[in-house]
Amino acid sequence: MTPTMRQAKIVELARQQGEVSVEELVLAFDVTPQTIRKDLNILCDRGALKRTHGGAMHPSGVENVEYEARRQIAPTEKRAIGRAAAALIPDNASLFINIGTTTEAVSQALADHRGLMVITNNINVANHLRVVPSVEVVIAGGVVRPSDGGIVGEAAVDFIRQFKVDFAVIGVSAIDPDGALLDFDYREVKVAQAIMANARHVILVADQTKFTRTAPVRIGHVSQAHSFITDACPLDSIRQVCAESGTRLIETSAS
Repeated sequence: MTPTMRQAKIVELARQQGEVSVEELVLAFDVTPQTIRKDLNILCDRGALKRTHGGAMHPSGVENVEYEARRQIAPTEKRAIGRAAAALIPDNASLFINIGTTTEAVSQALADHRGLMVITNNINVANHLRVVPSVEVVIAGGVVRPSDGGIVGEAAVDFIRQFKVDFAVIGVSAIDPDGALLDFDYREVKVAQAIMANARHVILVADQTKFTRTAPVRIGHVSQAHSFITDACPLDSIRQVCAESGTRLIETSAS
């Protein structure tokens, strides 16, 4: 397990339990106390956790804290994924971008493109790109989710279905070893499915921490993506799915 994956699991444990200790994390991950303390220092510096005596706790009390904390998980990896995705998208293209911290990184990497039409259900993406003169931003209507600024619901699905675009940039909450793409919110899943169905080229973007998580609602399957960009793919089963389905696997850490 890489440090990035371990840190993501630590945040997930803290989210589930409220608080974690150095002692229990040493046992859980079979590493030294010094390694765990370094992990906790990194996560606390990023705002993903708060230090306590002997461990750390998950931030609470503000609805959007979890989303802000996710922004700080693997930020360097997400920026590299964003640049790689942007490199696949030519000027004068039309594209969807859905909700997620990695898709936000893609939107930031698109700032130098010209003539783009970007359709999104992500208020954060719209805010990133609305100030770029050469990019036209179209935002979906629907219910705004307070936790992350995502626009979800049937109105958003109906809006997305009005378009047929060149590219879709899709982020997910989790990827199962069998290739299933998963999320937590059924309403967002319906929007993501509409986005994938109405794009000529689907670009899946996910850092490797998504392989360590799970979520209850199925979006689709890795094989439905034309390109899958990640910092590193630790699962041979996913590599096999990509090879068999013709999905192009791009690992930014290998470049």
